[in-house]
Amino acid sequence: MSWSEPPEPGCAEAAAELADSPLRIGPRRRVIATFAAALAAATLAGCGFQLRGSATFAFESIYIGAPPGLPFTQELGRALAGAGQAKVLDSPQGAQVVLEIQNLGDDKAVLSLSPGGRAREFLLTKRVDFLLRDASGAVWLPRDQITIRRTYLYDDTERLAREIQEQRLLAEMQTDAVSQIVRRLQAAKKP
Repeated sequence: MSWSEPPEPGCAEAAAELADSPLRIGPRRRVIATFAAALAAATLAGCGFQLRGSATFAFESIYIGAPPGLPFTQELGRALAGAGQAKVLDSPQGAQVVLEIQNLGDDKAVLSLSPGGRAREFLLTKRVDFLLRDASGAVWLPRDQITIRRTYLYDDTERLAREIQEQRLLAEMQTDAVSQIVRRLQAAKKP
């Protein structure tokens, strides 16, 4: 059908049926839908729910005392830079506080064996020891440790899939550790 041709017979009737259809939202339904959305928003706000926004820190600048080439250090720097108003500096000079990553380690242990004596289930562990201090050495957060554990099943017939699963779990554990450090830094107070 081209634009110059007259409409097919029955199009006008179909348009009239659609106007009376329950799919059409009338003014009354629009008011009810708006009221329901406002009620849902008020309920969520009343229970303490809020969208994740910017973090508030008691410090204005921070230096991350860990090797800069590590993926953990890079992800932590991005998280801190994006979380709040604190600036992440490249050197401890000029930083109000220094986040010392004192120990960062991943561990893998066998949890269970198959009847044939082969590893069937593994436990992955990520540990991060950290301390927050200012330039004069005063401790804002005492030494603390974050430990994250995940388990997964292993099958020799699906070796590649399990290796990919292990790498994915390690990445999720790293992200979880970074999030926990950011939340703990929000609780830090000047001594």
